[in-house]
Amino acid sequence: MFQIDPGPPLVTVAAMRAAEAAVIASGVPALALMERAAAGAARAIMAHLPSRRATVLCGTGNNGGDGYGIASHLAAAGVAVTVAAAGPPRSPAAAEMASRWHGAAVPLADAPAAPLIVDALFGIGLDRPLEADHQAVLDRLRGQGRVVAIDIASGVHGNSGAALGRPLAADLTIAFGAIKLGHVLADGPVLSGRLALVDIGVPVQSALAMVAPPRLIGPPRTAHKYDRGWVLMVEGEAGHGGAAGLAALAALRCGAGLVTIAGEGAALPALALMRRNDDETANLLNDPRLGSVIIGPGMAADARARGWLRRLTWAGKPLVLDAGALRLLAEGPVGAPSVLTPHEGEFAQMFGPPGDDRIGAVQKAARITDAVVLLKGPATIIAAPDGRVVINTHNAPWLATAGSGDVLAGMIAALLAQGQPLFEAACAAAWVHGDAGLRLGPGRIADDLVASLPEVLAKL
Repeated sequence: MFQIDPGPPLVTVAAMRAAEAAVIASGVPALALMERAAAGAARAIMAHLPSRRATVLCGTGNNGGDGYGIASHLAAAGVAVTVAAAGPPRSPAAAEMASRWHGAAVPLADAPAAPLIVDALFGIGLDRPLEADHQAVLDRLRGQGRVVAIDIASGVHGNSGAALGRPLAADLTIAFGAIKLGHVLADGPVLSGRLALVDIGVPVQSALAMVAPPRLIGPPRTAHKYDRGWVLMVEGEAGHGGAAGLAALAALRCGAGLVTIAGEGAALPALALMRRNDDETANLLNDPRLGSVIIGPGMAADARARGWLRRLTWAGKPLVLDAGALRLLAEGPVGAPSVLTPHEGEFAQMFGPPGDDRIGAVQKAARITDAVVLLKGPATIIAAPDGRVVINTHNAPWLATAGSGDVLAGMIAALLAQGQPLFEAACAAAWVHGDAGLRLGPGRIADDLVASLPEVLAKL
């Protein structure tokens, strides 16, 4: 069982702009916000990527104003700074910040290479492709030094995360006020590098959030195996038992007290697992101690699978539907409380391609199915039927391997069996699953992922 705390809010560009406008309307000068942003960004740069020499690329908007302020703070800290300006600042606040810069300055086209390059050209407001002259400068500086993006890498769309040209990939992105959707979607994660959040005194409220690290709550000393949760794993086709075995083992490793596999397979992946045939297992669905069911890993869309889904609908136990079971949803909804865990291809088969508005597509899928939908990927999107939605980017590319999704399904089922609500179980499992992938690194397989769970959980 986990304690799930609210994660950092995620905002659209419009929401961030509105929050800033509200603070300015309350009497806080725009210049004061820019000064806070510049000071906070300079501190983050010195903490994460200190350098003796830097080039700061300054645009003509407020992002450029931030850049001038950052240049002043870095110079005061002893850094040799050259500002490369795209033109005169357009806003009064940016013009004031520019007037305070008395160091070296050159046109943007002459921007010199340096060990540290600060990209303050455009920020979150850009919604058009990079112009040729700006693109030429970024291309020339690529690979010439470590890059810090101010608010977001220039050329990354603040909402979609799409690359509008060939942005200069950042080693560090300093986000002001809140993390933007563009940081975590599409090309955003690759182009943003490490994210550092700077508080500029702008309160932000959003229905979107990042998944926060869960906190493990151990079972009471008097707990027995049924108190810790009983999970049923409905096995798929003969010869595809590896998927079910991985899910079942993951449920055990994630804290379930008992896991039973339903099916005619022979070998069990661990002595701690139990097996029953379908007829015996069907009778278990009436047992109030049974906490959750996984169906789909290694399963074909056949008569047996359809029969099991009918049984599970009537039983009303919390379900995790993955892989083969997802293909059957087109034939009719499952009435039991459910978490669906499709990858991109399965999602497209069920609901159509998610398109540019991936968050909206997953929210719609959750409403249509009246289920929690977890769309797996580099930015895993989790949506509930009531409109709640979170994104998990705490993961690693090493998770893109056969069986990794089966492990996630088992982890979710373990938490459901322990009484965790559907949405919270999906969030916690996604974060822990990603953490295991980050700890293991390259060369890992899904079996290693399961084996690492005790160590990962012990550190929460």
